[in-house]
Amino acid sequence: MDSVENCEEIDWGGGGEQMTSLNKKWVESLVRNAHEGLPKPVLECTRCSLVKGDFLYYHYGCDGQDDRGWGCGYRTVQTISSWLCHNWSPPKSSCRSPPSLPEIQRALVTIGDKPPLFCGSKDWIGTFEAAIVLDHFYDVPCRIVHVRSGGSELAKAAEDLHQHFTIHGSPVMMGGDRDNSSKGILGVCTGKQGSYLLVMDPHYYGSPLDKASVQRLGWVSWKQVGCLDQSSFYNLCLPQTAKK
Repeated sequence: MDSVENCEEIDWGGGGEQMTSLNKKWVESLVRNAHEGLPKPVLECTRCSLVKGDFLYYHYGCDGQDDRGWGCGYRTVQTISSWLCHNWSPPKSSCRSPPSLPEIQRALVTIGDKPPLFCGSKDWIGTFEAAIVLDHFYDVPCRIVHVRSGGSELAKAAEDLHQHFTIHGSPVMMGGDRDNSSKGILGVCTGKQGSYLLVMDPHYYGSPLDKASVQRLGWVSWKQVGCLDQSSFYNLCLPQTAKK
């Protein structure tokens, strides 16, 4: 692989204005609003802020490409992109289907963030790359919140998430160093026992699931902030979609 054009040769499905009948089939199999109907983590939640609007659950292999071990960031970007497709209007020209894995890689190379050899690789992406990609495809700036540790610092970041879901309403991407598994954040609940994050985990690989199975198997679930890796730093990518 020695040029941006190499990405054109890899057909992993999805994205773009043209979509084959096969791609339409797998898109239709993706779970919509996988968090709906999930109870609050505890009854004593005094404040609960959730994603607003429709989106799809993208996960490992959902388009036929086996990206286990490296594609979680791409899948989270696709989930956020699906929200933008359904809920983000300005500018009209930017409304498009979620970019495929090669389209994401090609965009990062074209922008200059990655070298040409990144195309066709199995290199993962994090929150900073996600911010670049979302701005590139949808003209949506992103705010990056750096949390120095998963303990009290992450608990303080819950306020940022409450404000985000209240004002913007989009899914958030979260990743770290020791806890380097990308995940989507769909909500936050705070009460006497602290804060809980509503986590969408893109690491599922297998046949399509329905909403009940996604929740029962824990691929979308509430996680107490205190149960996350206390020694890991975290970055949050918050798309800024409020109309000016």
